[in-house]
Amino acid sequence: MANAEHPGSPGWTGPTTQCTVRTKQEAPATGPELPRPGLEGHLDGPSGLSSNSNMTTRELQEHWRSEKGHWKPVKLLFEIASARIEQKRISKFVMYQIVVIQTGSFDSNKAVLERRYSDFEKLQKSLLKTYGEEIEDVVFPGKRLTGNFTEEMIGERRLALREYLQLLYAIRAVRRSRELIDFLTRPELREAFGCLRAGQYARALDTLLRVVPLLERLTRHCPAGLVPALCAMLVCHRDLERPAEAFAAGERALRCLQARESHRYYVPLLEAMVRLAYSLGKDFASLQGRLEESQLRWPSHRGFSLKELTVREYLS
Repeated sequence: MANAEHPGSPGWTGPTTQCTVRTKQEAPATGPELPRPGLEGHLDGPSGLSSNSNMTTRELQEHWRSEKGHWKPVKLLFEIASARIEQKRISKFVMYQIVVIQTGSFDSNKAVLERRYSDFEKLQKSLLKTYGEEIEDVVFPGKRLTGNFTEEMIGERRLALREYLQLLYAIRAVRRSRELIDFLTRPELREAFGCLRAGQYARALDTLLRVVPLLERLTRHCPAGLVPALCAMLVCHRDLERPAEAFAAGERALRCLQARESHRYYVPLLEAMVRLAYSLGKDFASLQGRLEESQLRWPSHRGFSLKELTVREYLS
């Protein structure tokens, strides 16, 4: 039986001379402050050129021009697929279905979400406070005094809202903004974390599996933004007794936290991963080495478990 005093168990605190963590020089230099690996970082692959190539400058230019022609830039397209009128006791509003598709390849994970016109209004007001000059040429479809619920008006607004989202996304500062990311993902994330707090892990996981692919695309500039959702997936899988799936979610979260050992999720995530690795018969010693080194560097991060951290997300 594993215990805290037995070498080789996940709770052992003795010497780990053969299980030391990778040095900072060995760690991949990735993170939100550094360029993300992509096509530009792999030009010496099978289809690339080595530094010893004998090509002339002109031949090199022609080669790179040809190579770039095969690259498919990743962008998002927005479509307002449908709209429906909802009647509440004291209110009436139109609910728009937004479909978000990634271009450049076949997208099997298109995101489908619903937002009211008032949600678009809140987004516009919030963006104007921070990005007034950047979005001054982006036209927001305003309300009319009458006729807001006619079929013709709803059809016109669907087209206008699609154009509005596409223009916003075309502005780099806006597409990376917390305001736009929250508009596209926060309601679903709040629902998922609410289910997690209520112990409804299957429902929480179902929502997370739908929203995480979109969140991943929106946070490529800052991978750490994906970590709370991935850790919530780990907790759900683990409590549903799916340790392999939980470990896979944790591995994704750790990759997002490369060069971010000071992140509040880093130590609790490593603690959970050590236990999962041990239960799955995987190499937990290297994970424990990273954990012990991080605990020495950031002692103030001790205290909360991974589950305690996740249940605190999206409370407000």
